[in-house]
Amino acid sequence: MSDMVFRFPAPGPEPLLTDLEGWVKVEGNPTMKTWVQHTSIDGCLISGTWEATTGTWHASYKFYEFVHLIEGQITITPDGGAAVTLHPGDGFVVEPGFAGHWRIEKPVRKHFCIRLK
Repeated sequence: MSDMVFRFPAPGPEPLLTDLEGWVKVEGNPTMKTWVQHTSIDGCLISGTWEATTGTWHASYKFYEFVHLIEGQITITPDGGAAVTLHPGDGFVVEPGFAGHWRIEKPVRKHFCIRLK
């Protein structure tokens, strides 16, 4: 049964360094690092750690994402919607079909879980 519980290790030395699909830089020159640390047995979920530097992306989502913000500050503004500012300790969800701006105001580290199917 120990394989049924997965404890995240510290992020490894080789993150993905490319911007996520559907993310376009619109202000500054933010960078991101993504560590996919676990894939569910059925392949439907991925989870891991994400870091980003200050700046703004316009993001378009295909998939559901749950986030726990560990460090930093983000203001997320859906296209045509109200801005939401998130701080360390906040948990939030981004639904499939979301389109809007992610403004990284302080360097961010988050844990994520994304449903792929």
